[in-house]
Formats: sequence, structure tokens, C-alpha cells
Amino acid sequence: MDSTDDSGSAGDPDNPDNPRSTYAPLEARIGYTFRDTAVCETAMTHTSWLNEAGDTSRSDNERLEFLGDAVLALVVSDLLMRRFPSRSEGELTRARAALVSEGGLARAAHAIELGKWIFLGKGEERAGGRTRQSIVANALEALMGAIYVDGGIAPAAAVAERLFAGMLEDVERHAQLDNKSRLQERAQALWQTTPTYEVVAQEGPDHDRRFEVALTLRGREYGRATGRSKKEAEQSAAAQALATLDASSPRKRDDG
Repeated sequence: MDSTDDSGSAGDPDNPDNPRSTYAPLEARIGYTFRDTAVCETAMTHTSWLNEAGDTSRSDNERLEFLGDAVLALVVSDLLMRRFPSRSEGELTRARAALVSEGGLARAAHAIELGKWIFLGKGEERAGGRTRQSIVANALEALMGAIYVDGGIAPAAAVAERLFAGMLEDVERHAQLDNKSRLQERAQALWQTTPTYEVVAQEGPDHDRRFEVALTLRGREYGRATGRSKKEAEQSAAAQALATLDASSPRKRDDG
């Protein structure tokens, strides 16, 4: 909060007489209760506040930010591998990059209104720092570092899963809707070719038509699926083909 705020509200860092009360709403949002609230306080201390306050007994959050970056890389990687067991290394890397990018972190931070608990200098406060993407993203990294220091890797992983749940659903939804694009990218990389989709059967009345589509790559069938539209059937067939490629060894994929 702004260091000129003397309201004594629960989120006011200039009135930390009851640290547990101060951070209780934040702890409720992230699903973790700190054993040592001082480490949480450090995670929420921006260098601008420290420069103005001149409090030599406090540290800013930059070291915890450094640690939190590494913690997030680990726990988000594990989360993605468990959530998407059939995805390739490249796909997992792109998904992780999206989640832990500055924009992804800021989105997760804004969802829990993390800016409310950041100690900011007066200048940064007036400049809108409490909602600035870089500041809240860095604060979230620092918070993850603080959770790791206070409780270890398991609580950090649980908090990350809670924070990124909605974004993971978006990643999954996007992947499901874009199987054809993903397959085309893979086929180009492996064999410099593109998939071929062919409607091999249609059935049902006009108002409830079903299309069966066969997908081939280099003359070999890699997927066959039905759907209420050609596009739906093609997406499902592409998903089958991606699963087949993921299950193949690198040598088989390169040679086969």
C-alpha cells in the first residue's frame, strides 16, 4: 500500500502491528499460510519502498524473485507434464513459456489482486505501479520463492496449480481446437509434407449428419474419426495422428 496511507486496514504495510491479519486475505487467495510472515513481507517489498523508507532491517524482494523464477520453472514443468502426458517436449516448452512469461504471471497476479499487498514507494504508487505488469509479475515470482523458503516444494507446487488452473484450461482448449495446425507443424518438421484429409463416409439425415474422415501422411493412414462436421472430424483425426507420433520413438518418427 501507499506509505502515506494511515488507515490501518488489513492490507496496509505501514501498519504491520498484526502481520497475520495483514496477510490473511492473501494467504486465503493462494491457499497457503506462512509460518514466518516476515518472508512474505520481504516478497512484497519493492525496491522503491525500501529506497524511500531507508529501513536497513528490511530487504527488497529481488533475491526471492530470483529464486521464485527457478521454483516456477520446476513446478509448472511438472504440472504440465502431469496435465498433458501425451504432449511433446516442444509443446510443453511453449506452454510453460506462455504461463511463466511476464504477461502470464501478471494475469495470475491480477486474479488474486496481488498488487494490494506490495510495498511501493510514493513515486511508483503515483505512477500506477500497483497494477504495472512487470511489478506484479516480479512480485508473484518473489511470492513463490517465499513459499518455497517457508514451506518447501510441495506447497509451492500446490499454490502454482491453484494460480494457473484457469490458464491451464485455456492451454488445453487451445490445443484441442488447433490439432490440425499442430499436426501440420509436426509433419513439416519431420518430413516436409502436409496431412491429407478425406471424407470416406457420411451417414444420417441432413439435420444430424455424421462425417467420417481419414487422415494420411505420405500415403499412410494416421487417423480416422467421425464428427458432426467435416472440421470436427478432421480435428479428431489430427488428435489421433498427434498421439501416434508422440508414442513413436524419435528414430521411428525420423525413419518411418
